[in-house]
Formats: sequence, C-alpha cells, structure tokens
Amino acid sequence: MNTTPEGDGDVLTRARDEFISQWGAMGGAWVGWLPLVMLPSIAAAMRGTLPPWIFMWVLAVAVFAGFKWWTWWGDIGHGREGGGIRSIIYLLLWPGMDAKQFLRRDGVVTKPGLGVWIFALAKTMFGALLIWGLARLAGNGWVAGWIGMIGLIFFLHFGSFHLLALFWQRMGIDAQPLMRWPVLANSLSDFWGKRWNAGFRDLAFGLLFVRLSGWAPPRIAALLIFLISGLIHELVITFPAGAGYGLPTCYFIIQGIGVLCERSRIGKRAGLRRGVAGRIFAMTVVTLPVLALFPEPFVLRVMVPFFQTIKALP
Repeated sequence: MNTTPEGDGDVLTRARDEFISQWGAMGGAWVGWLPLVMLPSIAAAMRGTLPPWIFMWVLAVAVFAGFKWWTWWGDIGHGREGGGIRSIIYLLLWPGMDAKQFLRRDGVVTKPGLGVWIFALAKTMFGALLIWGLARLAGNGWVAGWIGMIGLIFFLHFGSFHLLALFWQRMGIDAQPLMRWPVLANSLSDFWGKRWNAGFRDLAFGLLFVRLSGWAPPRIAALLIFLISGLIHELVITFPAGAGYGLPTCYFIIQGIGVLCERSRIGKRAGLRRGVAGRIFAMTVVTLPVLALFPEPFVLRVMVPFFQTIKALP
C-alpha cells in the first residue's frame, strides 16, 4: 500500500530540482547543511532565557531536525523518490534517519501481527509505570531522576517509537523499530552498529562514517564517529546543565576504544566479538561508565525539574 501520490504529486522533489538547476550542485549541498547549522545555533542562543529542561528539549529537537533534513535532502539528491506525502511523514512523523528505506516504494512490507503490537504496547506501559510510578516512590533526587530517565527511554524509544513503526508498516511503509534487542548484542560493535537506536546509528555510521573513511583510515574514522557522538551529546546534556563538560565525550571515547579493542588481535583471540565473552564485554563497556554519559548535574538540574513538570515527581 502506497501513501504517496505518483507523478505530479512529487512537489518537494521538483522544488529541490528547480533549486539545484538555478544554483548548481553546490547550492543543493549547501541547503542540505543549512538547517543543521542554523537550527542548533538559534536554539543555543536561547540559553539563559529558558528553564534548563525546556532548553534541553529545544536543543534536542533542533539538532534532530537539522540531521533529519540533511538525510532527506541527501537521499532525494541521489535521484530517489522522496516527495509528496511520504516525505512529509518522514520529516515530521518518524524518528528514524534511514531516508532511503523509509521513502522507497518498491518493496513488500509485511503487516505486523497482534503479538508484536501487544509487546510494543507493554514496553510503552512499562516506561510509563517507571516514570509516573516507581520514580515517585524514590523521592525527587538523583535516584528518582535516573528511574525516570530509564522509564523515558522505554516509553519513547522501546515503546512509542515501536508502535509508530508498526503503524507505518501497517500503512505499507518499511519503518523498522529503532531499538533492536540491544540486550542480545554479542559484541560492542553489534550493540552500537545494529541494535541500539538505529536512527542515530544510521546517521553516524551510514552517513558520517562513509564520508570520514574517505580520507582517514577506518579505525581513525570510527574513533571520530564516537568523538562526534560525544560532542552532540555534550550539546544536549552538559550544555543545558551548565556542568559536567567532557564527561559524555569521555563515555563515547571509551566506547570507541572498546570497539577497537574487540577488533584487535588480542580481542579476536579472547572472543570479544562473539559468544558469552562478547556479550559480557559489550555490556560491561556500555554500562560501567554510564554515569559519565548523564552526569549528576544534568539529572538534578534538567531531568528532575522536567519530571516534576509532567507530574511524575513531587
């Protein structure tokens, strides 16, 4: 089932082609990057005028929207069908970053069964229970903030976004869940490369890595990807909190070093890319330094007030 009209309905693609015909290929590339530069810059200028938790969400939405536009603009720039209703859906109503997969209309999409719907709904309800139930029992401090954040991840990434993916699958669009059983990762590469937040994975490794590996060795390009990931998280975590600078970047650098270690000769001999050893290594590297990813000032100054605003905490 297609949700996009054919032919003349491809308004967005035709508008883009007209722009490039007037300004050239460099103009097309420039427009693709422009929102990615301008939107976060405008959002960053609001610091001090908004409560930290609102400022965090404004920054997050601005960064997301900039990257979202970049992926869409680049995809239709390669001659793929991307206009009309489906492009609007991709830009506004889908959190993933794989424009090629979402916009294509030549594949057969299997309709999800009832059991999958129930599972996605259960994850959403579990997240809500953590946010508006268990977190409140922990008071309104650091522990409560962490419980709320875990609940938010389940409510959004594991639950609501999964339900949204199922809905678009039902409509004939190949939208895959962002979270793909990360607990089953058999290596650190498997965790970050296939299972955790496929939207960010598609962006970081599908777009940035391809470009960086063109002028840097693969290992250096991989480390740069994790460095960039850390800097992006700095923008939406430590910048709104006004403290803890450098800790999220350190977290992602640790992840990058971990990936290189498991791919080294010693890592291969130790079996860090498969089996029990790979699972233990992956979960250890991901979880042990996680407090650096979300420093205490962020939890107390940004997330706790947010949960208080939505009536999850007293």
